[in-house]
Amino acid sequence: MVQHLVSLAPTLIVVAFFFLFSLNWPRKVTWSRAITCVFVLAVAIRYMVWRFFATVLPYPADGSFGFFWTWFVFLVELGAFADILLFLVAMSRYVDRSAEADRLEAAVFARDASDLPTVDVFIPTYNEPIDVLERTIVGALALDYPKDKLKVYVLDDKRRPWLKEYCDRKGAIHVTRPDNSHAKAGNMNNGLAASSGEFIAIFDADFVPYRSFLRRTVPFFQDPTIGIVQTPQHFFNKDPVQSNLSLEKVWPDEQRLFFDEMAASRDAWDVSFCCGSCSIARRSAVEEIGGFPHDSITEDLLTTLALLNRGYKTRYLNERLSMGLAAENLKGYFVQRGRWCRGGIQTIYLHNGPLRGPGLNLFQRFMFLPLSWLVQYTVRFVILVVPAVYLWTGAAPLYFTGTQDIVWYQLPVLAAYFLLMAWLTPTRYLPLISSAVGAFATFRMLPVVISSLIKPFGVPFRVTPKGSGNEESEFDAYTFFSIAFWIAVTALGLVVNVVPEWSRIGDGEFSVVSAYWAVLNIAVLMVASLICFEKPRPLLDSFATDEAARIASRGTTLAGRITSLSLEGGIVELDVPPPAAIGDSVLVEMEGFPRLHGTVEKVSPLTARGYAMKVSFTLEDECRDLMIVKLYTGTYSQDIHDLDKSAIASGLWSRMFGRTARATA
Repeated sequence: MVQHLVSLAPTLIVVAFFFLFSLNWPRKVTWSRAITCVFVLAVAIRYMVWRFFATVLPYPADGSFGFFWTWFVFLVELGAFADILLFLVAMSRYVDRSAEADRLEAAVFARDASDLPTVDVFIPTYNEPIDVLERTIVGALALDYPKDKLKVYVLDDKRRPWLKEYCDRKGAIHVTRPDNSHAKAGNMNNGLAASSGEFIAIFDADFVPYRSFLRRTVPFFQDPTIGIVQTPQHFFNKDPVQSNLSLEKVWPDEQRLFFDEMAASRDAWDVSFCCGSCSIARRSAVEEIGGFPHDSITEDLLTTLALLNRGYKTRYLNERLSMGLAAENLKGYFVQRGRWCRGGIQTIYLHNGPLRGPGLNLFQRFMFLPLSWLVQYTVRFVILVVPAVYLWTGAAPLYFTGTQDIVWYQLPVLAAYFLLMAWLTPTRYLPLISSAVGAFATFRMLPVVISSLIKPFGVPFRVTPKGSGNEESEFDAYTFFSIAFWIAVTALGLVVNVVPEWSRIGDGEFSVVSAYWAVLNIAVLMVASLICFEKPRPLLDSFATDEAARIASRGTTLAGRITSLSLEGGIVELDVPPPAAIGDSVLVEMEGFPRLHGTVEKVSPLTARGYAMKVSFTLEDECRDLMIVKLYTGTYSQDIHDLDKSAIASGLWSRMFGRTARATA
């Protein structure tokens, strides 16, 4: 008993360090991050040294499956360690550019408007429908910048006459080309030839810039070494992970960890990179590298590397300055992730990539290696299969030295990692859900990694489908049955080894560790399996609001509050019964907005007090444009700022054992 308690000492030291120091330190300053990351790195190195000398080298080189399996698992762990090392180095610094943006904005915009630089806004588009494109075009035209210094170019690679007519009507410039060579990069290079602005702001067809975007980003280019300013990507809809887990209102979208935390830390090291949309570039710098590179299907990352080769930096301003569409279904989710993964891996083969690109120092080469894409899915897959392999073959992933050694060396690493993530990203990470999302993606992304290594080029650029919504319940059969297979294999392995006559592993301490490991894997895979079932949801999500309004119908006018608003309608809350019934026409007035003509669709009493009235709108022309500007250019957001763990648990429980919720308007 005493020995077991003693073996917990390193883990208790890790826990004490975090609770006494890190959790009480400021999170967004470099000194506290550096100390914490160095501490975690020391714990990880301690484990890796023990892992190699005590559990790998002693294994007899007998050519058995167990020998090769032990070395394979260790090499995968070594890759994971390298990935974590780069992560810790990146996250050990932090910079917030907002104060710098305030100072620069005040200085630059104090000048006469005629002295401001010219800006071209590029909106590359291929097959997006008008309800997607109109938001971006209208939002770009509404940017808070002198109109004689701003031009909006819609780069239409589908050559659609109706889009040209729309652009002509709104005041945007419609640009086409005779072919679609080099996909998005070729389209933007054609835009370069058709335009002349000193700076180029880029927004994918589904991203709407906030009106303040140029005021916050253009001043950074006072520094002649800056080639690109990148801003985070935020979304006004829920991604399929949030929706399929029934966590739309309590769990953030998957990209928050990178955009809210990692990108800012990379900027502190001068290794931030362009993510395409929601960025602005210096034209002269882009022209210096021969235009947007098209050697890779991720032209944004390659643009960053090409500019670094010429001495230009990418700055990251971690402010919410745009809003766009997240992948609306699992098909779009995997098209997008697959393109990012393949494009990142392609860079290691290119002359201007991190391995061979001229002008990069050794640190930059390491930080731009696509190590995470290469390692993360292999690591997750091995974590999932190790218990099953042991339960069915008896082959352990290490030359076992005892449960106490596992507790002494491995448990502190796990504790340090989970506590680090909880400290660095308190509203972006929970072990069960984060692991489940990673496991879910593994079964489709690991084949992409392998195929990209074998044949990195030849796969065409695929546009992420946007604007289709997810009106029907769909089912990702491939991923679900892959998950179900490993749940079954792992669970049956546990059952088989419970019966002495069937046991494949016999008596041994590692059997206890493997049993716990197997149960955790089954729990993670069960949560991951829920993501495979697409929930139907509307194309447009409403924004939560709280604005005073006046409602007029049947000669009566009442004061109320708008609590939900979209381009299609809204919900009005009243203290007294509304003066209208279902089907009646109503007028809705809001401050600074013209009167909206609507139709009552539903009236219902509220739980506490008062009534809710659902109203639908039919907005056209200027009124619709005003509503787009109101909703999408800086007033509202769908961000989740805190994690309600009880609500998350309730949502998962309901999704797993309750009835499937229907989509609401």
